[in-house]
Amino acid sequence: MKQHAIVIGGSMAGLLAARVLIDHFEQVTLVERDTFPAVGENRRGVPQGKHTHGLLAGGAQVLDELFPGFTAEITAAGALPGDIAETCRWFHAGGYLAQVPSGLNGVLASRPLIEGIVRRRILALARVRVLQGQEVTGLIQSGVDVAGVTLAGGATLPADLVVNCGGRASHGPNWLEAMGYARPRTESVEVGIGYTTRLFRRRPEHLNGDLAVIIAPNPDNRRGGVMLAQENDRWTVTLLSYFGNYAPSDLDGFRAYAHSLECPDIAHVLDQAEPIGEALTMRYPASVRQRYEELTRFPRGYLTFGDAICSFNPIYGQGMTSAAMQAKALGECLSDSGNLARRFFRKAAAVVDIPWGIAVGADLRIPETAGPRSVAVNFINWYVEKLHRAAHRDAELTIAFHKVANLLAPPPSLLSPRLAWRVWRGSRSAADPVPPENSLTTSGSP
Repeated sequence: MKQHAIVIGGSMAGLLAARVLIDHFEQVTLVERDTFPAVGENRRGVPQGKHTHGLLAGGAQVLDELFPGFTAEITAAGALPGDIAETCRWFHAGGYLAQVPSGLNGVLASRPLIEGIVRRRILALARVRVLQGQEVTGLIQSGVDVAGVTLAGGATLPADLVVNCGGRASHGPNWLEAMGYARPRTESVEVGIGYTTRLFRRRPEHLNGDLAVIIAPNPDNRRGGVMLAQENDRWTVTLLSYFGNYAPSDLDGFRAYAHSLECPDIAHVLDQAEPIGEALTMRYPASVRQRYEELTRFPRGYLTFGDAICSFNPIYGQGMTSAAMQAKALGECLSDSGNLARRFFRKAAAVVDIPWGIAVGADLRIPETAGPRSVAVNFINWYVEKLHRAAHRDAELTIAFHKVANLLAPPPSLLSPRLAWRVWRGSRSAADPVPPENSLTTSGSP
């Protein structure tokens, strides 16, 4: 077991990295420029934390592996676990996907509660040291190795491994260049997303007890909305749009905007629900991916992780789950011998490929989105539209889609001959959208 690892950044990615590192190092030091708040309170350095978040089924599974009893603990703190398909209303392609038991259980809670529970578990580990209010300004180079970090003010911390979880604005590419290494190739897809979030008081009769509504934007209506149940009997509601015409922050305008969505569920709840607090707005110009796996030279003793590798359009809710799965990949790589950076970046790329493909593919349906539209991308978007229409009445297609969306199955699984046959059959017979109260069972095998 090596002596010391340093994690730069104490957000979800940094906390998850620290969790797997503690299995392989005598001590892990977490360096965070903020100070940590109480569990459930938002951290100053995570402004997006006040907006709508949820934990996909794939992320919940990994967190229960890394922190046994996590779902039970966060549920006791007020979170709402639920079947992603059965308790949530997904409105795609003009109708609701079939609401059926899927066995895919996510966690509905605010980002501060999810992150706070994970942070509490990490800080309780005896061999984890935390430096709060400290900023890493550079890496210490020793030949071809990274041997630690430099802090603001000039202090240094030696380490056997440094993991950069500094987020989207990480200085990692600049640090590599300063050490004589190439910067990773950057992919960027301009999405022009803007969203406004408000909280409302949740009552048991809302949505007949369902826990969420997700209304997807499309080329004909670039507006969408997400309404998720949260702890403390609240709804968190985010209304969004591509490339302008964003949701207003005043209450009347926000409610009116909800009525412009393709599905009325959110608007019907907001018309009667009591608002809590003020609105928050956010702009997200582009999804960005750093292609570290393509680099042929990389310093030993250093890795990049989480949003510093890839940050997605946030409307798909994949960030925390992607970080959890990268943590699992890191743990597997630390257990093997050989070139750690090469193995990790290849595994991380395989993890990121799924959410990146989902987000970018869906964003490219919007004509204004800037990005390459290959024949394959155009075909997949055409096919997924057909799949969604068929899934209004076909539970097997609904569950297959949710497995991919929750990062539990690769997107090509949707193209299996069995599912393709169901898509063809269902899209030919698609009729009026099925109301959410109808829970359909899987029909017989073709």
